Amino acid sequence: MIEFLSQAWAWYISGPLIALVMFLLLWAGGSFGVSSTLRSVCAIGGAGKRVDFFDFDWKAQRWNLVFVAGAIIGGFIAANWLQNPEPLDLSPATVADLQAFNIPFDGGLAPEYLFSWESLMTVQGFLTLVVGGFLVGFGSRWAGGCTSGHAISGLSNLQLPSLIAVIGFFIGGLLMTFFIFPLIFS
Repeated sequence: MIEFLSQAWAWYISGPLIALVMFLLLWAGGSFGVSSTLRSVCAIGGAGKRVDFFDFDWKAQRWNLVFVAGAIIGGFIAANWLQNPEPLDLSPATVADLQAFNIPFDGGLAPEYLFSWESLMTVQGFLTLVVGGFLVGFGSRWAGGCTSGHAISGLSNLQLPSLIAVIGFFIGGLLMTFFIFPLIFS
């Protein structure tokens, strides 16, 4: 069982499981999204006394807090006890693209060259991690949800704003990949 859990799951296993979770959420009247949890945490901390956006009944969103706590605990378990010792089987074309930018592929999920404390102290790392992180947070607030919330939950509910947001996410990803990333790392 541990060996099965430590392997990457194929789309025909994980896809139907995501669909099942979405069906259960829709049936229960919930919606999936991680960025809304930050709003709940701020409301719990009392931010609603100063900012109207955080003044809402966060107790109605308790299930989402449990979901995020489960994701954090699951990530910890996977990283510490279910880690696959084999290096990531990344596409040779992607490895070549990374090497063209002098980014070594070390076999992990995220290149240490980009995602480390040492990288944060460089201009490239600061732009990628801090400025990029700010833009992701700002974008998820501005779009009314994160990529997973819009792409999975919003599209499952056939919401036009989610379709527009997902199209924007893809356009932003393409711009980053083909224009901004080469500017930063060339």
